[in-house]
Amino acid sequence: MPKSRALPLCLPVDLSDDAATKLREFLYELTEALESRYFVQLRRYHQENYSDQRDLVPIPEPSDPPF
Repeated sequence: MPKSRALPLCLPVDLSDDAATKLREFLYELTEALESRYFVQLRRYHQENYSDQRDLVPIPEPSDPPF
């Protein structure tokens, strides 16, 4: 079993399946709340720091078949 990556958080090592699921659901809800609350800041940061990378990925024309 691979070693877990060191996180800057203190997370419990052993959780039941139910507790792990509830923790994940809480973190998803927290992330959603943060993204809603700070949408403008996150979008601005993303546009300022990653806008050049959009040019690297070609965007297919709508008439192009997907495969």
